[in-house]
Amino acid sequence: MTDFDAIVVGSGMSGGWSAKELCERGLKVLVLERGPEIKPERDYVDQLPPWEQKNLDRISQEEIEKHYFKQYPGVAYAVKESNKHFWVKDDEHPYETVEGTEYDWLRGYHTAGRSIMWSRQSYRMGPQDFTANKDEGVAIDWPVRYDEIKPWYDYVEEFVGVAGNRDGLEQLPDGVYQPGFELTDAEKFFKSSVESTFPGRNVIQARVAHLTEATDEQRDLGRSNCQARNRCHFGCAFKAYFSSLHATLPAAERTGNMTIVHNAIVQT
Repeated sequence: MTDFDAIVVGSGMSGGWSAKELCERGLKVLVLERGPEIKPERDYVDQLPPWEQKNLDRISQEEIEKHYFKQYPGVAYAVKESNKHFWVKDDEHPYETVEGTEYDWLRGYHTAGRSIMWSRQSYRMGPQDFTANKDEGVAIDWPVRYDEIKPWYDYVEEFVGVAGNRDGLEQLPDGVYQPGFELTDAEKFFKSSVESTFPGRNVIQARVAHLTEATDEQRDLGRSNCQARNRCHFGCAFKAYFSSLHATLPAAERTGNMTIVHNAIVQT
């Protein structure tokens, strides 16, 4: 039996990063993923032409009510007939909430977990966020401050690849960005109208985890620039948006130190 220095449970956003960091430091790492393996060339459907999509790629109302009553309502634009294998069936994976509260738990049980389906909006917390509890006398003060976290924001953003602009907003610190996407004409008009009518208000381009100027390291991992096709929810054959499957897991794998086992549920 193989000996491992560390076991990582789950291959999603956190699991992928853990595996990468441990493997790159020379540890032998076992990653246990509860669900099946996702292979982009087999399981992504971003290249599927419309005429091959069943029922205009819509899931029937009956199937939604039976299987996707939690997954579907908030992200109906993203849950389709062709990509429903990314999303758990709610009736097969129920959960409880405290009476009087609601929480829609969106999940993907497979390689890379929900990092395949996240919206990729990527913002830093600002200095005021780390002192808010102390300043307002509520809850518990953060044990760290922005300046301590900043080098790690830099490290993560450089590896991930975040497209955005340096907007100079104190409450939303600038980061290590690749070129941001250009605003559309309608967005430029909206920005001009808001900022001229309400001085001090700012309209900025979203900061998103998409490659627009891929680095050598990112290309070495098999990634390339975003094609702005607006088909991210089907998976990305270009691996342009960040996910464990596109970035951290390949980085861990290239060290030769990672072993990943699928369909392996950890019991407590």
